[in-house]
Amino acid sequence: MSSALGPGAEEGMLVTLCYEVNGSCYKTLHPFGVQLASYLACALGTLITVMGNLLVVIVISHFKALHTPTNLLLLSLALADLLLGLTVLPFSTIRSVESCWYFGDDFCRLHTFLDTLFCLTSIFHLCFISIDRHCAICDPLLYPTKFTIRVACIYIGVGWAVPMAYTSVFLYIKAIAEGMGHFLRDMPCIGSCQLLFNKLWGWLNFPVFFFPCLVMIVLYVKIFTVANKQARLINNMNRSLRSQLHVGASKRERKAAKTLGVAVGVYLLCWLPFTIDTMVDSLLDFITPPVMFDMLIWFAYFNSACNPLIYVLSYRWFRKAVKLVLTHGIFRSRTTTVDLYQ
Repeated sequence: MSSALGPGAEEGMLVTLCYEVNGSCYKTLHPFGVQLASYLACALGTLITVMGNLLVVIVISHFKALHTPTNLLLLSLALADLLLGLTVLPFSTIRSVESCWYFGDDFCRLHTFLDTLFCLTSIFHLCFISIDRHCAICDPLLYPTKFTIRVACIYIGVGWAVPMAYTSVFLYIKAIAEGMGHFLRDMPCIGSCQLLFNKLWGWLNFPVFFFPCLVMIVLYVKIFTVANKQARLINNMNRSLRSQLHVGASKRERKAAKTLGVAVGVYLLCWLPFTIDTMVDSLLDFITPPVMFDMLIWFAYFNSACNPLIYVLSYRWFRKAVKLVLTHGIFRSRTTTVDLYQ
């Protein structure tokens, strides 16, 4: 097939068609070296996402000392990121590098559903984790009775059910899809899989992202203010009183709050550019170049690989647990009761 410059293609860039039919999308032809480097980079990101979050799931599931309300939320968050890496990223890799969707309309809808579900589930879990840390730091004496395993399970259920219902409405309810017809961008070519990137979705997506982020920011500002006051109070007490009195949250609780605060900050850094671009782009008739759009969405995906790296750098108990897992220590007797906090 002869090459041609398609509408919206950058000048001087070689493109062809995704399919040899009328109405096909245009496919950008990259040099072999660029294509190979893109595949390797995406494959590396996918591998880090899958292996890192798989370790988190194994570690928290196996060691009984880690069966706490906070860690159950971390486990569910890691499961969402793991499933994103297994079911979404491999196909997103092909779509980004080839600039075409080769897997049909039905799977495109399912892929978009899973992509949106796992990403929204992550932000809901981070929001609930910030509520958990707020209770632990600001109300430490009542925290064990207020935030129990049962409460954590309710939060986990809500964190999965609400994104699932929200995404299903827009993707699988026919009346909604037909009513949104005049919002869709005017390029339904064959070989594209951009179901939700329309004017309405751009504006709906922003508050769904921004409101939980605003809650997290407000809570963490309060958490760090209270934690600093508690730390100063403890440092001003003499050693004998420190051993006799419980003053504020424990050092371990404050450490967890700081670590999870970093995780929230990384989430905002990764997702904010993509979310703002989605909203602004809908106002400007979708002028973002495809290459830039792919870079933004993969930068957002990269967040799913970051949390395990944050835990490794911050938690001594996590490094100890990972070492046991990697050295086959989990297959020895009584490793489930190892005190990882010693």
